[in-house]
Amino acid sequence: MSSTEDSEAVSKQLGRTARGIRSIAHRCGCGLPDVVETEPRLPDGTPFPTTYYVTCPRLASAIGTLEASGMMKEMTDRLAEDPELAARYRAAHESYLAHRESIEHVEEIAGITAGGMPNRVKCLHVLVGHSLAVGPGVNPLGDEALEALDDWGRRGPCV
Repeated sequence: MSSTEDSEAVSKQLGRTARGIRSIAHRCGCGLPDVVETEPRLPDGTPFPTTYYVTCPRLASAIGTLEASGMMKEMTDRLAEDPELAARYRAAHESYLAHRESIEHVEEIAGITAGGMPNRVKCLHVLVGHSLAVGPGVNPLGDEALEALDDWGRRGPCV
């Protein structure tokens, strides 16, 4: 579990009480959390497939700008045309599932990742969060989106 300071920072970032935080998966250059790892089942019992959740509002906004640019459709189109990319993205999906399953099996979300994996891209926030949490080379489309972002922490802490 994260420290009290981290939980408070995440709650401020989200504008609500943080729920189901398992750990801090990545920190911004400013030192604050920007991605948390969540429990597969929230404290109220709700299944939660998004293992890596972006919390930094600056990062979330920057990713939203990428989504609005049409990047998700372009990536989804490339998955249909590039078998090697599709295989790497499927491997990212399998890695995501294996990690979540190692935390806890939740029948309602078994086999389901997030962000559209493994066949499409429907949420860059999930893919970028995954890439930040596990490092480069695991999620090719998360890595691409991350490379397209400016440094969201360059102005200092977001909260």
